[in-house]
Amino acid sequence: MKSKEKLDTIFSSDLRHLMAVSYIVLCNNAVSNRYIETRFGIPVQAWSSLFAIETFPGIKAKEIRKLFPRPQNTISRAISLLEAKGMVRQEASREDGREKKIFITGTGSEILTEIRRVSVARQEELFAPLDEMELQTFFELARKIANGPALTQSRTMPRDTPSV
Repeated sequence: MKSKEKLDTIFSSDLRHLMAVSYIVLCNNAVSNRYIETRFGIPVQAWSSLFAIETFPGIKAKEIRKLFPRPQNTISRAISLLEAKGMVRQEASREDGREKKIFITGTGSEILTEIRRVSVARQEELFAPLDEMELQTFFELARKIANGPALTQSRTMPRDTPSV
């Protein structure tokens, strides 16, 4: 059985919706992550954190986790890497000295400008099969799912499930 036939079989299964989303995300990650890691020396969790830091100056690491759900230690390592590369700086919060507010540096801003440029081109490439109306519908449906409570929490797959 050829790869396309195998994919068609997966996309016609009872898990077709999850598999379609996973396939799109994983394929894009394979392309985008490889390019960004090779070109800029930072993994996806670092560049998405850099994007959040530029968009929300003074954001805290725990707030980034809410925008890009990843383990807190992954976000912390990403911020440490960005800081070591001179892309961000941290300042103690006035409200709580233990918390750090994070700001992008000039270097980080320059690098993010290039990442954004190539990511916009990738976005256009990825969604090229859709016309404007389909693209808008796709976005509205994805946003509806993203705003739903079932995206990061599950009654079906609770966190405290014992291992087998």
